[in-house]
Amino acid sequence: MSRYLLGRLAQSVLAVFGVMAIVFVVMRLAGDPTLLLVPEGATREQIDLLRRQLGFDRPIAVQFADYLWTLTRLDLGESVVQRLPVWRIVAERMPYTAWLAGTALLFSVGAGIPVGVATAVWRGSLVERLLMPIVLVGQSMPTFWSGILLIMLFGVTLGWLPTSGADDWRSVLMPSVALGGLSMATFARITRTAVIEELAKDYVRAIRAKGVAWHVVVLRHVLRNGAIPIVTIAALEIANLLAGAVIVETVFAWPGMGQLAVQSIQSRDFLVVQAIVLLVSVTYVLLNFAADIAYGIIDPRIKLRGGAR
Repeated sequence: MSRYLLGRLAQSVLAVFGVMAIVFVVMRLAGDPTLLLVPEGATREQIDLLRRQLGFDRPIAVQFADYLWTLTRLDLGESVVQRLPVWRIVAERMPYTAWLAGTALLFSVGAGIPVGVATAVWRGSLVERLLMPIVLVGQSMPTFWSGILLIMLFGVTLGWLPTSGADDWRSVLMPSVALGGLSMATFARITRTAVIEELAKDYVRAIRAKGVAWHVVVLRHVLRNGAIPIVTIAALEIANLLAGAVIVETVFAWPGMGQLAVQSIQSRDFLVVQAIVLLVSVTYVLLNFAADIAYGIIDPRIKLRGGAR
């Protein structure tokens, strides 16, 4: 197992490095932020002086090497726009995104897995005909459009929920549903497929022949044996929720990292964007490690040795 996990660690470090390099280059090619920072009517000499002070006059490779060196000291740098430490700016927004992503994951898992189980167990029945259209809508509707519809219905027409901001627990309800809609549909489809495959196996017939109750068979045996694809999707969906938060936070004016990323891209605040991308990349890597370890816990037949399962 250790050899396999070390190999995965090396691959993950290379993946994070590649993502950081791409974002670093793309942000530099997007434009010179010094033009946005100098006062109106600044002379060419003033612009060049600020560019040298910020280090943007050096080759991109040198800037990237300096950035990696600062990361080894756990220093994310200073925002060129807000003139504050990047870690402080990101730390102020992180709890809001974690709150939103957590509630969206709770909604997607809490609704998606029961729907997947129900449509598999009662396949071909009225239950499936009622629930599958909900899954189809969740899978096909864009996040920004579902967010706008929720705002129009529950915020404007009915006036039940606030349409923007993060004032109290009611503020997170509509953003979490909009963000978790696609994940809910994904969990439902994956769970349905896994449960259908397990129900067709001989051990289910043997357990049922012993007189074990149907709900015990499904909950104790079928779900556990079919949990591998669900765990895999869960790890990926958490990262997708963090990425999808950019759109949802913009629609609902939610003060999280997604909104911060959009504002930083518009102002070309390079280090803030790179810090957000680094955080999401590391989160994705850690979730995949957690999923790999969970495989062996859920199914002891899986052995992680020599880089193969």
